[in-house]
Amino acid sequence: MEVLRITGGQRLQGTVRVTGAKNSVLKLMAAALLAQGTTTLTEVPDILDVEIMAELLRRLGCEVDHDGPARRVSITVPEILAHRADYDLVRRMRASICVLGPLLAR
Repeated sequence: MEVLRITGGQRLQGTVRVTGAKNSVLKLMAAALLAQGTTTLTEVPDILDVEIMAELLRRLGCEVDHDGPARRVSITVPEILAHRADYDLVRRMRASICVLGPLLAR
């Protein structure tokens, strides 16, 4: 692991760009089912699991815009969702279990 050691009496300031992580973005995509309107996530990694989750949400009735190169996903949830997740998609990704809670809550 790299270490960045700072010495001196000056206060640090600036910005840090934090990249997205697969393990958090999949849970955030599932949590979008609880929101009204459109949820936009940025710094989303362009990976297969994100596309599978996007397709799962589409089949539940959501409108999902996944812009891989821009690292952005927008999810619009309708008033009424399908109540059953597509098994062919669910079996491809363990994180799909994360949609269960929001579906039950709705």
